Amino acid sequence: MKSFLKLLFSRVGMVSLGILLQLFVLLSSLLWFREYEPMINTVSGVLAWVFVLYILAQKGNPAYKMAWLILILGLPVLGITLYAFFGGSRLSKRLRRKMAEIDRGMEQALSQEEGVMGELALLDPGAAVQARYLRNTVHCPVYRNTVTDYYPSGEAFFAQVFQSLEGAKRSIYLEYFIVEEGEIWNRVLEILIRKAALGVDVRLIYDDFGCIRRLSADYEKRMAELRIQARAFNRFIPILNSRLNNRDHRKLLLIDGVEGFTGGVNLADEYANLGRQPFGRWKDAGIRLRGDGVWSMTAMFLSMWNYITEEKRVDPRPDFGTVAGAVGFVQPYLDSPLDDEAVGRTVFLNIIGRARRYVWIMTPYLIIDEAMAEALTNAAKAGIDVRIITPGIPDKPYVYEMTRANYGPLLEGKVRIFEYSPGFIHSKVFLSDDEAAAVGTVNLDFRSLYLHFEDGVWLYRAGCMGAIRADFDETFPQCREVTLSDARQVHFYHRIYRALLRLISPLM
Repeated sequence: MKSFLKLLFSRVGMVSLGILLQLFVLLSSLLWFREYEPMINTVSGVLAWVFVLYILAQKGNPAYKMAWLILILGLPVLGITLYAFFGGSRLSKRLRRKMAEIDRGMEQALSQEEGVMGELALLDPGAAVQARYLRNTVHCPVYRNTVTDYYPSGEAFFAQVFQSLEGAKRSIYLEYFIVEEGEIWNRVLEILIRKAALGVDVRLIYDDFGCIRRLSADYEKRMAELRIQARAFNRFIPILNSRLNNRDHRKLLLIDGVEGFTGGVNLADEYANLGRQPFGRWKDAGIRLRGDGVWSMTAMFLSMWNYITEEKRVDPRPDFGTVAGAVGFVQPYLDSPLDDEAVGRTVFLNIIGRARRYVWIMTPYLIIDEAMAEALTNAAKAGIDVRIITPGIPDKPYVYEMTRANYGPLLEGKVRIFEYSPGFIHSKVFLSDDEAAAVGTVNLDFRSLYLHFEDGVWLYRAGCMGAIRADFDETFPQCREVTLSDARQVHFYHRIYRALLRLISPLM
């Protein structure tokens, strides 16, 4: 009883109670007007078709729209109500102006060195197409003067993070989906407190939903007392609103504007296999940039900081000089759910479409639309070695079932699927032909591809390619390969369940 009361009066409990209360009021209102049921059915039927036509006219992924259409036509009152609160990514005029200002700020802060783009175009015109897409859509340039280091585990990632943080002299910027008190965050925080006391500018952005059970509601105030400026992104409040869909899933750690980290690793113990391990071994991946490419990551952080605080902060671009050991081309990029541009998805599709020998993928979730499935199977049918590594132990059982529901069509299309036997794989990595790669925060699911703020790094013949290839080579033997027979050997009712999950997966 004590634990129940503690949960009930916690922030999670109060927010959940508020949302449930609103749903109860909506349901009660419908029951109140039951005597007008014939009229309600007529009106809801007409409204359903109005919403259907509206949805069809909007930009967006066909699978996402189809899921809403089925729900609205099948259960008009419920479907229309849910879509009104959670459908789409509509912006008020004020938010549109705010986003336009941020977009202009990004464009002004980031400029493409035409010599670098020209060099890439001469070396590989196809790769230059990818680079120009990112430059033209999200204003992110491609760089040469950047050293890349890849870390195949959270343990290796944090070992470098701790070392790099100790060397900070001017600024430390952090932007994370999850920050959780524990051994990892306590050690990071101890360094941040020391650095802030020495005058280092320390700023932290954390996603309020991602941290709602991990950090107290007054965490910003607690950090301010330690001279750390902290801001929660998109505060989770007990009001039904489509903005609840849009979370800050980015993971950025920037030091002095010259060293930047990203990848799948959050600031919590489980990412370094500390404490309880309910999902077996947690495998993740991260990347560090040193040099010109960090400037794009800094601009990403500042754009989000300005979005939250309504400041107009602009940092001077550091003089990177010539960075020793820089190899290949590096292009950090961002993805926003508010610009009608699925950047992460396009990066992945371009990597698949340009592959000549192989495409290897690590992803915690495999919930994809027909276009992505078709790209993967078409590549495999053309003789390209397409392999996908997914978790062997799930963190969310229903999402795991959605992932497995996609195995059959992919396996039939000659795609090879491997489940990571030791536990849960959280890495988000694409690698093709030892030449092109993407490492970042983007999962292969609808929420990550369409609804969250994300970031990643596109790499072409970069210095860390060998390390990424070695990670795949070492991980495949630890996996169990799934066969088409495995995918088909499920009970009939389980097939129906998975078919239903595939149908509603765009809404989850």
